[in-house]
Amino acid sequence: MNKEAKIYVAGHKGLVGSALVRALQTQGYHNLLLRTHAEMDLTDQQAVQHFFAVEQPDYVFLAAAKVGGIEANRMYPAQFIYNNLIIQTNVIHESWRQKVKKLLFLGSSCIYPRDCLQPIKEEYLLTGTLESTNEAYALAKIAGIKMCEAYNRQYGTNYMCVMPTNLYGPGDNYDLQTSHVLPALIRKFHEALPDQPVVVWGTGMPRREFLHSDDMAAACVFLMEQCDKPQMVNIGTGEDLTIRDLAYLIQSVVGHTGEIIWDAAKPDGTPRKLLDVSRLHALGWQHKIKLPEGIAKVYEQLIQSDRFD
Repeated sequence: MNKEAKIYVAGHKGLVGSALVRALQTQGYHNLLLRTHAEMDLTDQQAVQHFFAVEQPDYVFLAAAKVGGIEANRMYPAQFIYNNLIIQTNVIHESWRQKVKKLLFLGSSCIYPRDCLQPIKEEYLLTGTLESTNEAYALAKIAGIKMCEAYNRQYGTNYMCVMPTNLYGPGDNYDLQTSHVLPALIRKFHEALPDQPVVVWGTGMPRREFLHSDDMAAACVFLMEQCDKPQMVNIGTGEDLTIRDLAYLIQSVVGHTGEIIWDAAKPDGTPRKLLDVSRLHALGWQHKIKLPEGIAKVYEQLIQSDRFD
């Protein structure tokens, strides 16, 4: 990408999009096209058409999405499938209509089957049944992947799809009703009295992989700059741990000393979700931020800002 190129980051206010903006600015890209939801609703087809026709972006990072944890996915499946389908359809189609040079579509590791072989290779997509607790979101993301592949095949576009593992970092969602597990645990331990018991959903036995959003963004910019072949690439660390171990790690960082109570009546979700990142490593990129360091950094930033909203 030329440093003068017009780059549209869709969803720049979110965890993923804000990290992309930081990474791009750090590397000298200054001609960024950014619109808040109030300025442009990506579910409004006419608004998206007008934006692309007027601004004519050269590159697009499609990070805009409706996201949430197990409870949010369980409560609002219609919103998750509708909003994500229409957002990505509008952006991908207008990117083709306005001849965008390259688009990077951000999916999610939840697109893979619930009982997938581990670690999960990119070719395992659509080889089994999805996890029921986030099926609507996963189906929408799979549709986005297949739409990119279809446009590449029919129109010769250069649309790449990346599948990040579970992310955390600045700008995360700490609402206990809609957040993912890592930020939810940070908030629970932070708000509890030092020796007060904390209740955590599930058995603690599922294993998860976590990647700092700044590492994810660095990988995305690297792929946009260095990889000319349209393909699907997992983005992760290649390392995982149990939710139980994650809870103890976060408890230690926060300084909580009370008991952890595991509510096994609540759902665990997918038993394990570890990405095979050999394709990403072969392309020349590896993560830098270790999990204990990343969690400590995120918590320090939260304390300094005194904000969990």
